Amino acid sequence: MLVRTAAIPSAQTLDDEGIHYETLDFLYEKSRNYDTLTKKLAAEVRRRAKGRHVCYCVDGSAGEDAAAQLLLGRGAAVVDGRSKAAYFASKAGLSGDYTAVSAFALSGARLVRPLVVYDLTRDNAADVKLLLAEAFGDEAPAQLVSGGEAVPIPLYEADRGADYSFAGLVLPEEDVLQKKRFGFEDLIWILRRLRAPDGCPWDRVQTHESIRINAIEEAYELVDAIDLKDPDKMREEAGDVLMQSLFHTLIEEEKGNFTVTDMLTELCEKLITRHTHVFGQDKASGAEGALTVWEKNKMTEKHQTTYSDAVNDVPECFPALLRAQKIAKRVEKGGWDPATLENFEQKFREEYEELLEAHRSGDGARISEELGDVLFCTVELGRAMGADCEQSLLDTVKKMQRRYTKYESLVLADGKDVHELSDEEKNEYYRRAKNEL
Repeated sequence: MLVRTAAIPSAQTLDDEGIHYETLDFLYEKSRNYDTLTKKLAAEVRRRAKGRHVCYCVDGSAGEDAAAQLLLGRGAAVVDGRSKAAYFASKAGLSGDYTAVSAFALSGARLVRPLVVYDLTRDNAADVKLLLAEAFGDEAPAQLVSGGEAVPIPLYEADRGADYSFAGLVLPEEDVLQKKRFGFEDLIWILRRLRAPDGCPWDRVQTHESIRINAIEEAYELVDAIDLKDPDKMREEAGDVLMQSLFHTLIEEEKGNFTVTDMLTELCEKLITRHTHVFGQDKASGAEGALTVWEKNKMTEKHQTTYSDAVNDVPECFPALLRAQKIAKRVEKGGWDPATLENFEQKFREEYEELLEAHRSGDGARISEELGDVLFCTVELGRAMGADCEQSLLDTVKKMQRRYTKYESLVLADGKDVHELSDEEKNEYYRRAKNEL
């Protein structure tokens, strides 16, 4: 008989019954982490089982021991014991459905309350506390079960117990209004509650059309936060963008057209099928190679059989400059000559002369058309240089705002009127404003 470790209640039971066993405690010192230990335990049991019968004893259910699960996959016979998670849940007075996770597998696990964490030890209690606090907050109500008793504690005390020889941590469900930390499901619940018949009168009457512009506004506010390099503002605005997406999804859910799960499923499938260089057989060298794979898969997914389909798929609501970049890039992929510095000068001169000719003619419609050609030609120049034209123009607009603000402040500081300056004074104030910024 082999026992994973002598420091478990199962081993004490064997001692009490006078049953001889060998422990695998020596493997703990030879293992760098829990995954390595699991593999070594399973390998050692299989080694000793060659040519003879071996009983591998663990505490709790075999399904709660990672090494036992590996052995089960090799066809081992099992006499199951009582679940550790069920024991801890019972001691904490928790009934019904709950999520059970080993303390060793907590990182990366989907943490949903009610939650039972077993395999809690003195060595891992601090890490468990930090992982759970990130999800639920330091003061989330919990019960530390050890020595056969359940003691109510705030989560931040999870590593301050006296006995961890056989311990677990139980976190009951908490009323949403009492929570300090929230998850994705909480957001969905709140939005559904606002849309309920007895919810918020304003939220209940909103439609896709009535809040359509909000999505654009929130996206621009997120971009502004990114430009400001303001993490606090980014956090807030990213949440607002997410809320807009979910709000529109819930409106469709109410109509029976699709659900939040449908939306998330399509998103995840798209990320997998378009990244075939990660999840499939395609190869990609660098960012450009990855983008080429993405675009190829996107055309396949959208059933775009021609490049014209992709060109005409650019949303019409995009800002003109951004839309110009997108379309220019797609027509280039469709066989048109790429934007280069070499052919820009001649092309720009031609378009500029046509604009001047239109101006001399006094034809407003023609002037507008030719000006558009000049602007598009400038977009091609930006693409040839690898620049983002939308961002470049935005940066210049902001720069001019700052310069004029400084310019006017200098003029006013000298007691002058901005409308009564000579050309020489205007140039001097502009020079000073530019230098001071």
